[in-house]
Amino acid sequence: MKVLVINCGSSSLKYQVLEMDNEELLCKGLVERIGIEGSQIKHEKIGAEKFVLQTPMKNHKEAIGHVMDALVDPEHGVVASMKEIGAVGHRVVHAGEKYATSVVIDDDVIKALEECTDLAPLHNPANILGIRACQEMMPGVPMVGVFDTAFHQTMPKEAYLYPIPYKYYEKYRVRRYGFHGTSHRYVSKRVAELMGRDIRDLKIITCHLGNGASLAAIDHGQVIDTSMGFTPLAGVAMGTRSGNIDPSIITYLAAHEGKSADQILNELNKGSGIQGLSGVSSDFRDVESAANQGNERARIAEDVFVHRVKSYLGAYFLLLNGADAIVFTAGVGENDKAMRARICSRMESLGVKICPERNDVRGREALISTDDSTVQVWTIPTNEELTIARDTAELVG
Repeated sequence: MKVLVINCGSSSLKYQVLEMDNEELLCKGLVERIGIEGSQIKHEKIGAEKFVLQTPMKNHKEAIGHVMDALVDPEHGVVASMKEIGAVGHRVVHAGEKYATSVVIDDDVIKALEECTDLAPLHNPANILGIRACQEMMPGVPMVGVFDTAFHQTMPKEAYLYPIPYKYYEKYRVRRYGFHGTSHRYVSKRVAELMGRDIRDLKIITCHLGNGASLAAIDHGQVIDTSMGFTPLAGVAMGTRSGNIDPSIITYLAAHEGKSADQILNELNKGSGIQGLSGVSSDFRDVESAANQGNERARIAEDVFVHRVKSYLGAYFLLLNGADAIVFTAGVGENDKAMRARICSRMESLGVKICPERNDVRGREALISTDDSTVQVWTIPTNEELTIARDTAELVG
């Protein structure tokens, strides 16, 4: 079976086609600037040269149409017709408490996702647009929803409830949900395979560190805590997101800056974190370069990021009563050896020892801890698309 994986953003769309008989990646691509001047599709058939097509795309339906054209293109395509696509797997950010596993999408699922729009206003509307576009242009083809929040649904109440009036949980389901769940699920299962162990026998801390960042404490295959919360704004400092702050800061700044709470919240989402502290960029590579050139604010931004990540690592060691493995993934986690070394420094008392030579890796699976480290530390490139494709093939197979 060939599975098309779709990951829709508000103005972008990532896609892959995989042959699930052998889990072979056939092609991948990115549509950018949907509904904005300068729309384009970048398509890569595996083993062939990439091609880029710049063409206006007013909406996600038109973008999906260009994806389909690329998939059946005689030179760049991977199928003779779209009838070869057996199912479509959609990445969906927020499913609330409704779904703890991936599901085949029907009208009830769409309704549930629409009800969660307030919880993920930047993500769920785009995810729904992508689903509806595929349903319209691929009638009869099964659609599967794979949810960022699902993997974290095993958290106990003491982890997901906030110490606010309980009526707000009962009325509005205000609670910790957690995100990046598909990534945390993939790398936790993969590290168990690499260690030759059953995940049900392991205690794992996964660190998805990129422009968006989150950690998860996974006890014998089940999440017991994660750093993101009611929204993806919570947790560690990120590229443009503040992470955890004193909530009184919002009303304080609103009053003193003459802005609304929504305007301040927008700044916390889009102008804070590493970018806001450094004044340089939301890209960790730019910030590291500036810090190495003596930029004090860039150095401080890095220090804040490291401090926040280490704080969660320490907390999760206590919650798990020790750990068997730590996994680094996503853009920073997979590629930044200096950041990994800084995060794991001064953790010898917890049994964590990094080997500088082994840590000198980028973008591949590697054991980077020393032989006498009682906690194994790994880098594992995440593969959310493969996880989505696997769930999709399993549900419709």
